Amino acid sequence: MLRAVADWWDAVELWLTQLPFGFQVLLATVVLVPLCWGTAVLSDRVVNAAAARIAARRAVGRD
Repeated sequence: MLRAVADWWDAVELWLTQLPFGFQVLLATVVLVPLCWGTAVLSDRVVNAAAARIAARRAVGRD
């Protein structure tokens, strides 16, 4: 199965490198901007949840 994924990725990479530069930039922007935005939102929520848990434990420890 790993070989099939590697072959698929090689085909995608070959297709992408054969595109004109403008299309490469456009495709990378269309894919990477939402991916980076989603990663930032997810990491922000995880950090906020962890900070809230730590603050709650500290508040319980002080009482």
